[in-house]
Amino acid sequence: MATKGKSNKKNKNNVDKIEKELDVIEKNLEVVEKMNKRKKQQIKQEEERQKEIEGKVQAIREDLKDQLMTQNKFGKQFDDMVEDYIYLVRLKESLQYDISENGIRYEVMTGNGFKTEKPNESCERLLKVNAQMLKILQDLNLKAPEEEGGEEGDDLL
Repeated sequence: MATKGKSNKKNKNNVDKIEKELDVIEKNLEVVEKMNKRKKQQIKQEEERQKEIEGKVQAIREDLKDQLMTQNKFGKQFDDMVEDYIYLVRLKESLQYDISENGIRYEVMTGNGFKTEKPNESCERLLKVNAQMLKILQDLNLKAPEEEGGEEGDDLL
């Protein structure tokens, strides 16, 4: 039979283990809370970015449709091409965001555990998207819409 002294020592060891485990759990909770806070900030920033993009997209859509109306170009085919252009605007914004976040080159881990740099494929894709956007504008005989905040003209001279 275990003596009272051994039982107390065993209980103290168990209490110490439990306290250490609680400390680890508390630290893990703090890390999870920080991660959740960071994730919420990222979600908020992404929502703001998407809202900004949608404002830009609406302005571009309206400008392109106005240009088509002044050229007396009506029809679903023109609306479809404008929507294709709008899709490419959103895609261009995503590619530019990826480049700004990850850079022109980024590090990856190879299969054997070495780090190596790879070119960001968004750079090449951005060039292709821009070329396609210009092609659509050329096919519709339109000018690229001016972005908001741009200068109105050269009337200052």
